[in-house]
Amino acid sequence: MFETLDLTKMARAMAAQAGARLGVIARNVAQADTPGYKAMDLPDFATSYQAASSGEMRATRPGHVSAAGKMLEPVLQPSGGEASPDGNTVSLAREMVKSVDARQQHDMALSVYRATSEIVRTSLGRR
Repeated sequence: MFETLDLTKMARAMAAQAGARLGVIARNVAQADTPGYKAMDLPDFATSYQAASSGEMRATRPGHVSAAGKMLEPVLQPSGGEASPDGNTVSLAREMVKSVDARQQHDMALSVYRATSEIVRTSLGRR
């Protein structure tokens, strides 16, 4: 039932993007001492979601449009920053700030999903 609501689709996509971003951040932190490693990041959710949903056809039933509802794979991009003498651009402080931001985004997605499910239950009289 919840899969058909646009709001829950967006919340699911937001949670998935936050999880993917946390994975990229973890990889950056793991490579903090690797000479020449360039820190990477994902584009923000609004940019990714808009690119995935703009101009795309919507399916009205299963099998109608084969790629309907599929999020575009986010492309890693350099996160910038000053390079250390060994060429590594990972800043642990910046990565920690990005991880807090991704965690807040994930929590927001879960809150939206939880609130939507409460509204649907209430409207059905199952509260």
